[in-house]
Amino acid sequence: MTTDTVGFDRSAEKSRWLIVICGMLINLALGAVYAYSILAVNFKTTFKELYGINLSATETQLPFITALFVFSLTMPLMGKYIEKHGPRSIVTIGGILAGLGWFASSYARDVLTLVFSYGVITGIGLGIAYNAPIVTSGKWFPEKRGLAVGLTVLGFGLSAAIVGPLIDFLSSSIGFLNALRVLGILFIALIGICAIPLKFPPPRRNSNLISHSATSPKTSQSAPRDFMRHEMIRTRTFVGLWLCYTIGTLAGLMAIGVAKLVGLEVAQRAGIPVSEASAMLTLLVIPFAVSNGLGRPIFGWITDKIGPRKTAVLSFGLILISSLLMYMFPSSLTLYVIVFIILWMNLGGWLAIAPASTARFFGMKDYARNYGLVFTAYGVGAILGNLLAGQAKDIFGSYIAVFPYVAFLALIGIIIAALTLRQPK
Repeated sequence: MTTDTVGFDRSAEKSRWLIVICGMLINLALGAVYAYSILAVNFKTTFKELYGINLSATETQLPFITALFVFSLTMPLMGKYIEKHGPRSIVTIGGILAGLGWFASSYARDVLTLVFSYGVITGIGLGIAYNAPIVTSGKWFPEKRGLAVGLTVLGFGLSAAIVGPLIDFLSSSIGFLNALRVLGILFIALIGICAIPLKFPPPRRNSNLISHSATSPKTSQSAPRDFMRHEMIRTRTFVGLWLCYTIGTLAGLMAIGVAKLVGLEVAQRAGIPVSEASAMLTLLVIPFAVSNGLGRPIFGWITDKIGPRKTAVLSFGLILISSLLMYMFPSSLTLYVIVFIILWMNLGGWLAIAPASTARFFGMKDYARNYGLVFTAYGVGAILGNLLAGQAKDIFGSYIAVFPYVAFLALIGIIIAALTLRQPK
């Protein structure tokens, strides 16, 4: 039997890349949540025309905030179940709930019902399914974990580029509410099929991989020792990583939640009619989502090369500069596109930086539970970012008023990363 340099026979080498591809497609379906800025416009129109309800800016963001918060609370609970029951069954259950949430949202007649269907049901589905492909890829690729994880979650970032235009196409063809039903069924089917190949590597082969990577300083991504979750939470590194993750996702999830709404505001300031701007802004979700998707393998690769601390400082520097530019030039559509590409890319970046950093700092023995706890920062970032944007609009009359606050938080992130993101002892 022929073997490669890391202890795998060639058939196993092919199967581990198949797992990455399936994980990418699973995340493509789960990541449809990032198309919410397009859903938000449709929900506002539908609620007003069909039910006579005028949603405020904050109310419009509540389903998205709830989905991401529930997502972040559910995921930490799934670590032990992924290890116990395996990734295939966990992903299948999560996929059914995520798709069901989209389907049920088509029957919402008020904000609270929409918060429950899109926010709670979809959020639980995301939380159940999301971490299993990441853990699986991490176990199969200990020698290049940042890249493997980045590719696995690539689909989550790219999703809005596909789902956003698809929502508009289906809405114009069969109506917005029917579009939600069709997409819900489609997501259940895609996730269920792609979950079939998911499995952990055999212990012997996994140990061969770890042994090989440990002998190569240039490629080793393993911690000097494995930390259990109760040990991890006592370290300054965990606190710093959690805070950095919160700030990074705050900026990115805010940008995703209000991308089209901010674009309409910029277009109005530039004197472009809303009717002309709306279709263009929907198409802009494509480059935004592509940058979000590519940010994951790019920042995962950067983390492998230069380490979590320098990568975090780089990310926060980009967020700081782009936020200040958006606030200083609020009527430039060109700058709007550049800024939101950077913000979406950095959100994707943090969804690779954080899991790769968790593995590097704290090892793989309790990785599913460790990263689950780190991931709660994602929910906090979702709440703070979208509430800041909604409140900026409701209080100051402009979404753009939120960007100075984001810039200040990015500066804080640079300081935290520089002081805390070091290998714990």
